[in-house]
Amino acid sequence: MSRDSLAKVRQQVVIAKLKEMKAEHGLWRTAKRILYFVLVLVAQFALFRLTNWLYRKLKLRISRMKDTRLKAFSIQGYELLDTQRQVNLLTFLANIGRYLFMGLQLLISIPLIFVIFPQTEGLAYQILGYIWNPIRTICMGVVNYIPKLFTIIVIWYSVRYLIRFVLYLSREIESGRLKINGFYPDWAMPTYNIIRFLLYAFMIAMIYPYLPGSSSGVFQGISVFVGLIVSLGSSTVIGNIIAGLVITYMRPFKPGDRIKLNDTVGNIIEKTPLVTRIRTPKNEVVTVPNSFIMSSHTVNYTTSAREYGLIIHTEISIGYDVPWRQVNKMLIEAALNTRGVESEPRPFVLETSLSDWYPIYQINAYIKNADEMARIYSELYENIQDILNEAGIEILSPHYMAVRDGNEKVAPRGEEGNLKPAEKLGREDRPKEAGPTSEK
Repeated sequence: MSRDSLAKVRQQVVIAKLKEMKAEHGLWRTAKRILYFVLVLVAQFALFRLTNWLYRKLKLRISRMKDTRLKAFSIQGYELLDTQRQVNLLTFLANIGRYLFMGLQLLISIPLIFVIFPQTEGLAYQILGYIWNPIRTICMGVVNYIPKLFTIIVIWYSVRYLIRFVLYLSREIESGRLKINGFYPDWAMPTYNIIRFLLYAFMIAMIYPYLPGSSSGVFQGISVFVGLIVSLGSSTVIGNIIAGLVITYMRPFKPGDRIKLNDTVGNIIEKTPLVTRIRTPKNEVVTVPNSFIMSSHTVNYTTSAREYGLIIHTEISIGYDVPWRQVNKMLIEAALNTRGVESEPRPFVLETSLSDWYPIYQINAYIKNADEMARIYSELYENIQDILNEAGIEILSPHYMAVRDGNEKVAPRGEEGNLKPAEKLGREDRPKEAGPTSEK
């Protein structure tokens, strides 16, 4: 093609382009753009009005549902959502849906307005990029994350069914249907809780690499920060938890037992991983940290009473003028007359001391119900008083005082002073030999 022909072709292209630009920016085209702009605004205004009208209609319908279709939502007797709260919740959700729908309308109408005018057409595509690029990125990320999500679901359900299997075994052991030598039934549920915790920890360790953003520095920094806070602020808590586990496997007591912990006597009403609660006979609830129990001595009255009988005992002092055999007999009779005292093994009496003025007797009796200790002691005291009063024996501790010559020694003198009482008595009963007599 010659230069003249090429020039004419280019000239025609330029002329056509100039005509197109003139038509594009002409009065008629500008009027059409303004008309489109007004139509978009009117349409958007109408859509706003329609959206508000629909919201009011929906709100009115929700209000009417209060007495017809809505019912209170309860969980185990607790009314979580009554009808008025449900109406408020549905109205709130409808209001959120209204604003979301209006926002979606603006996402369409604003770029459409910018596209109408050539001067702002590039800005419209830029705004559309700001809106749709993140949405596209999120959608692609969700699609790419599906294989990892499937792996997480498999791990979750595997651990879940494994925990259910462990729970089944624990319940069988606890009920006594499954017996393992050396493994007590009351260990079943605490052991299950430990295994469940370890399995969940193992599951989290396996799922962690598949979580979105797990390899980012921010995610790792948050993990380190949370771990530091837990390690610094939970030393006492962890100590109590460990002590609770040790107490569980030591089996010093179980809920319902009557125990004595230092100076506190009462029944165990609750045992948690952190604390143990004791109700005293005066209905005082004492909360004791498990770490304190580990460092204290505990007496379990219930276990002693159930297995081989708990021995209750009390001491009483009676004067030497009352024969000890009579005192023993009356104390045993008082014990047998007390409700809750076992006849076999039979109560027995110990003489614990021979003081200067009176002996001390200790009555011992077996009981099987440790929870009735206070009542049994009280009734035993009452029976001792009744029986001794009937026999005319005073419950007192006599003290004797004598006036003596301070110059007199108390050490034994002569041969008789070193004799035993029986030998001395034999000498006194022996007839005296006749001595020589003189005749007058």
